[in-house]
Amino acid sequence: MSQIEWARVALFTPGNRPERFAKGAASGADALILDLEDAVAAPAKAAARESVVQYFGTDFRAALAPGQLAGLRVNNIHTAAGVKDLNMLLDSRIVPDFLVLPKVESAVEAGLYLRLLDGAQAQVPLVCTIESARGLAAAASIACASARVRALAFGGADLAADLRSTMSWEALYGARAQVVQAAAMALIGLFDVPHLVLDDEAGLRTHSERVRDMGFSGKLAIHPRQVAPIQSCFSPSAAELERARAQVAALERAGGNVVEYEGQMLEGPIVRAALRTIARDRQHA
Repeated sequence: MSQIEWARVALFTPGNRPERFAKGAASGADALILDLEDAVAAPAKAAARESVVQYFGTDFRAALAPGQLAGLRVNNIHTAAGVKDLNMLLDSRIVPDFLVLPKVESAVEAGLYLRLLDGAQAQVPLVCTIESARGLAAAASIACASARVRALAFGGADLAADLRSTMSWEALYGARAQVVQAAAMALIGLFDVPHLVLDDEAGLRTHSERVRDMGFSGKLAIHPRQVAPIQSCFSPSAAELERARAQVAALERAGGNVVEYEGQMLEGPIVRAALRTIARDRQHA
């Protein structure tokens, strides 16, 4: 089974719309996120819990593509809905491929799930979403809370509201840089906020390329048609892959010593980046 930290795109599907679960899987997204939080209005949350329990209580992976994951986003633990979601997990014993925790503001919040989920659930990885000024300040400690925290997610809309800023690239650049550092320090994945304009593939690609170049490993999606463009942006091209392999081979021939390659000096840090490119390609081959 694949690991959530290697996913290029994770697609949200409302937990109260079970007829869309199969459509989400058919999109080809690396990971599906059945949502109990923002995509579900308060009156529909109880029904959504029943739907996700039924889904994860079956052999749900049989309907997924090889390597495809299905996870669950719960409500924040400081809300009544979040407490009910946690109780639902403990009572039902369902085992999603990963859990997305929203609006995480401290390592203690991740630790609550780590302590209470036991048995088969004790192996479920966590994706912690940074969506507030407090969460941003604690991003490094959240990322390093446990080996089971496998990725951070950047919740740009809520964070912008909390920071009293816009969602423009310039306004959130510093916040993005901070979560990049936190995720890199913990050696975990990092997902960017969904692109909210659906009929804007050019903008989606531009934004995906920008965050990829910053150090993000993937991006969240809210519609199936966003999946393919995001995947292409976070996948190495044939030329990039060929160059990465050639760089690794050149340093190996030099016995690990600095060597000239195509007119540039080639050394350890450049080759580490090349190895990451090769590893990412293998995950999605």
